[in-house]
Amino acid sequence: MDTAGYRPRTVVSGGPLELAVLWGGFPLLGAGAGWLLAAATGWLTRLPWVPFGDLIEWLDRLPEPQATAGTIAVGVVAGLVVAGIGTAERLIVTVEPAQVQLRRSDQDRTVARVDTRVVFLADKHLVLLDGDGAELVREPTDLSARRLAAAFRAHGWGWADDDPHRSAYRLWVPDLPGLPAGADALLRARERAVERDRRDDARELRRELGLLGVVLRDEGKRQYWRLTARAVPVRPEQSTSAEREPDGR
Repeated sequence: MDTAGYRPRTVVSGGPLELAVLWGGFPLLGAGAGWLLAAATGWLTRLPWVPFGDLIEWLDRLPEPQATAGTIAVGVVAGLVVAGIGTAERLIVTVEPAQVQLRRSDQDRTVARVDTRVVFLADKHLVLLDGDGAELVREPTDLSARRLAAAFRAHGWGWADDDPHRSAYRLWVPDLPGLPAGADALLRARERAVERDRRDDARELRRELGLLGVVLRDEGKRQYWRLTARAVPVRPEQSTSAEREPDGR
């Protein structure tokens, strides 16, 4: 813990060790993979099912030591690219008595404690809920649950060891009653996005559902949902689908 402007704060991140693994480990792994590829090209060219066969044959025809040096260099560059992506995706959480800052790459978000009822880690996501049970924040992270809990509790935030609403979730199936108007269509679209691994679309549809008062929890490619206190569920006699016939049926 340190101080900044006489305001105590606690920073939770992967720290120097994580950076050392990213910038040291991945380039070394890439170099090793490059060396193995150079050493195995002769054997790989005899396997008809190996992908990129033309590239491997070209590598096998290159003179040594240029071939080995080239594949090692490419492996190192690939490792550096992975390290750069990993560094950009690191989540840094700065907890203060009045607010929490979540920083990832060029994204910087601050949430006030007065707006937050509970904080917890679930399914490798840091989640902040407001007083109505709606999600203020849902950020994927590999940060230690122990360190996060200690940081939030040290500054008086409400930390829970698990999702306090976990028992309220229901498995979504098409046309399930009880959802707000329009939610079923959004869930159908999100199901397709999840199946096609379109993460940006799935994330945006989650936000749209949140505006309707629907909170999601994923298990594999299955969607589970619950309603916040602000949600207005559909009455039993209403259609649960956002799409109706032109004549109102």
